[in-house]
Amino acid sequence: MNPSLSLVAAIAENGVIGLRGGMPWRLSTDMRRFRALTIGKAVIMGGVTFRGLKAPLAQRLNVVVTRSGLPSSGLVVSVDSLDAAFAAIRAPGTGFPPDEAMVIGGAAIYRDTIALADRLHITHVDARPDGDTFFPRIDPTAWRPVQREEVPAGPKDDFATTYIVYERREPPLAVDGGGRDPQFWRDGDVGELLAEAAELRRPA
Repeated sequence: MNPSLSLVAAIAENGVIGLRGGMPWRLSTDMRRFRALTIGKAVIMGGVTFRGLKAPLAQRLNVVVTRSGLPSSGLVVSVDSLDAAFAAIRAPGTGFPPDEAMVIGGAAIYRDTIALADRLHITHVDARPDGDTFFPRIDPTAWRPVQREEVPAGPKDDFATTYIVYERREPPLAVDGGGRDPQFWRDGDVGELLAEAAELRRPA
């Protein structure tokens, strides 16, 4: 049985998550949340995301999906497929929970796992920066917000954000998508997601 999957990402209003291998913003507050969400768990990422780190993420099992021949060592497990990633997380003796994993990027890994995910931890960034890497569209007919927190920009944050946890709708809402590409963000998508989330109370 595969582990429960949660995707963790910061997304601009236009769907941008990256630019030239990095993030097009500085969000220190969100990085603290990211650490709290992922500490003590397995994190799944692509090779580009891993190479963009200064070092493997401490106190986490770094499962890297890549075909570039990255050697496994210590807290880093290199695999060549998602199935192999799930097997590595379930393997005995890792010291990390075998029933949960957090997907942290990049774009290809997000695209391959969003249909398998149970939950999305999304930081909506109040900006529309230039970028070359995008998160797959969050379909409001398939996902419902269950937690919301507005976060004003702190002294080390470039933008204000809204943190929302989404859970998969079961069953999904029956809405005609008009035949358009489900990966493509359109104007109004983020507003629709935030409008539904606005009905939620801020967590205590």
